[in-house]
Amino acid sequence: MTHATPIRREARTEHLDLALHLAASGLPVLPLRAGKGPFGNCPTCADNACGGRPNMKTPGPCQCPLPCHAWAAATTERAVLTSPAWASAWHRAGAVAYHPGGAGVSVVDLDNAAAVNWARATLPPTRTVTTTRGEHWIYRGTVRSVNHVREGVDIKSTMSYARWLGPGTGTVTDVPAVVHALVEERPAARPAPRAVAVPAPVGGGRCPHRSPAYLERGIAMAEQRITAADSAVHSTVYGTFLAVLSAHGRCGCLTEAHIGRLFIAAQARGESPRHCVDAWSNAATALGL
Repeated sequence: MTHATPIRREARTEHLDLALHLAASGLPVLPLRAGKGPFGNCPTCADNACGGRPNMKTPGPCQCPLPCHAWAAATTERAVLTSPAWASAWHRAGAVAYHPGGAGVSVVDLDNAAAVNWARATLPPTRTVTTTRGEHWIYRGTVRSVNHVREGVDIKSTMSYARWLGPGTGTVTDVPAVVHALVEERPAARPAPRAVAVPAPVGGGRCPHRSPAYLERGIAMAEQRITAADSAVHSTVYGTFLAVLSAHGRCGCLTEAHIGRLFIAAQARGESPRHCVDAWSNAATALGL
């Protein structure tokens, strides 16, 4: 009979030690990269060959032990967490995350002071955890996970993960009706993407392109490329933004409407408004704009 080889004590990390402690209490955990993102698919599941969704929010049918598929990798099994297959991830991890839905809770992620003030005025008290920009309010019960239910507020529960930032303070209470309403309602319109200014071109802003149809066709093709991405959504969005800016970033023909269309396409594939802004800014910087 084959037994999983335990990680030697000297090979353990503080993140693994924390994960084992949390798992022992029944919290499904997983490693996060230093940038707070989940580890990518394992070699067996590279490019979601196993059938998982490209945004890694939905796992495929595989049974691999590696920390892939983001939230679906979360586990309470010590044998899995300490297996050689996970060793590299723990040594490269920058933090520990957990699957709220798997623990039977929902996290109201408040991303700024205004969102925290809204919660204090609107939501019933519950356990709170201080984050780098705001607070996590943790409630008993699960709901559908939805980002940006209002400005600065995300709901993380089923099919999602949250960074572990400590046990927090206060007593956990049931998910309130207002949170249920927020995740079930679909806003009439998505929040407008943040505008990113494109520097005016040298030469007075005259566009050298053949016709407005040339720009329109380019934006439509960029939207289609983002929408059709089956994997590597982050890199596809960045590459598309880079291509658009390379073609149109210096002549002054791009408008906020054009940029907004690209941001909306990216957000529909799971990118957050903040990630869109970062990708656009990084692409502009790479081109010297």
